[in-house]
Amino acid sequence: MADKSEKTKARLPRGFADRSAEDIRAVEKMMATIRSVYELYGFEPVDQPMIEYTDALGKFLPDQDRPNEGVFSFQDDDQWLSLRYDLTAPTARFVAENFDKLPKPYRSYRSGWVFRNEKPGPGRFRQFMQFDADTIGTPGVAADAEMAMMMADVMEALGIKRGDYVIRVNNRKVLDGVLEAIGLGGEDNAGRRLTVLRAIDKLDKLGPEGVRLLLGPGRWDGGKEGEGDFAKGAGLNDTQAEAVLLATARNGQAGQDAGVSANAVYQEGVGELATIEALVRAAGYGEDRVLMDRSVVRGLEYYTGPVFEAELLAEIPNDEGQIVRFGSVGGGGRYDGLVSRFRGEPVPATGFSIGVSRLMTALKNLGKLDTSDVIAPVVVLVMDKDTESLGRYQKMVADLRAAGIRSEMYLGGAGMKAQLKYADRRGSPVAIIQGGDERAKGEVQIKDLIEGARLSAEITDNAEWRAARPAQVTVAESELVAEVKKILAAQAADRTKGGA
Repeated sequence: MADKSEKTKARLPRGFADRSAEDIRAVEKMMATIRSVYELYGFEPVDQPMIEYTDALGKFLPDQDRPNEGVFSFQDDDQWLSLRYDLTAPTARFVAENFDKLPKPYRSYRSGWVFRNEKPGPGRFRQFMQFDADTIGTPGVAADAEMAMMMADVMEALGIKRGDYVIRVNNRKVLDGVLEAIGLGGEDNAGRRLTVLRAIDKLDKLGPEGVRLLLGPGRWDGGKEGEGDFAKGAGLNDTQAEAVLLATARNGQAGQDAGVSANAVYQEGVGELATIEALVRAAGYGEDRVLMDRSVVRGLEYYTGPVFEAELLAEIPNDEGQIVRFGSVGGGGRYDGLVSRFRGEPVPATGFSIGVSRLMTALKNLGKLDTSDVIAPVVVLVMDKDTESLGRYQKMVADLRAAGIRSEMYLGGAGMKAQLKYADRRGSPVAIIQGGDERAKGEVQIKDLIEGARLSAEITDNAEWRAARPAQVTVAESELVAEVKKILAAQAADRTKGGA
């Protein structure tokens, strides 16, 4: 029997992560910028629950090699429920349920947590946040072109300059036509087609030869036999694999045989790509912003036409400090079948999804996500704990809050030194001190913690420190709010000067 005195290990399951206050502020600031671009394009907010009936998610699941086909599921009486694995399937269900009440086209955006029951890895989590925009009810590729342009505008609104990003656009019909032409059409080959899609999706990571193995017999994770796990391939022969690689080469369609080039689905895909390119170029978006790229396929099966990927081209440090090209921070495409399966009639749809956590990491590493304008609270120290004194401290906090200044009264049980250490760890800009002597005179001491930290680094002699009493003033209680505002304004000016 286990020793009951043994402490339980406090840790999260792999693939999940806590978020610090700094991360939350960074995400909120980033999402406010994204939201402003979405709304500039006329999209409106909506939200759906994190739990759906499992059968509402359909067969379009992200990892069919895992239990529950890639989703976290549980049973409620005789119904199976699942945590949403993306925001698109719940949106399709919502539109189908409210179809007659919604304007068509229906333009909306949403953000929230999604969950994947799959093996976690570097930059790959079981819980992460997405921020989507969708247009439902527009059959033409003008809606797809708009999605690509909107994502380019999002990147620039976030401070990512041209040359450091690109929105890549392809059409799944191009690859679907190739697969049909080489004998992989029909429901019987659905599993092999999905394996092909996932193989092509790893082109940047594995290169053409690594992908060729995944299209054929399979590949060991380590690259050599016996290294890592074995990934089973799609079982294509050399001719079939070559046709797929030609169709997904970044330079386009050169070298395809007559059978592929004559395929009707393939030709439709090529034509739609040409239309999208004409539309984005007419709107002033050049190849440095929106690029037609045959290597983009996206890994989910529900895409039926144009697909997009937002890629960061800048080289920035990864978690291990290595300088790498960051890669994809979002993607999407046309999914005409998702809403239709609920209603039994055609309902065209297209959308884009931003990986919030991944994009935030990239922006922080690029120095594009400054949260210095969100300051920690002013801390009112508690020098005496009798009811009358506590009431005075609370009145100071209330006055500061009424003036719109974030503030708190220290609620711990420690002394002055520990309270100042607490304020320092919080990153507080100002500490308010009133002991018995100050109270008798109707005064308070106000300590500028930012300036104090700067001066303390310059003063090394204790006598000089005591004489200087850096960045600390004494004012009448009635002048508390005005003096704190003055100090905060000076700190803000210093931050602006430092960032100039």
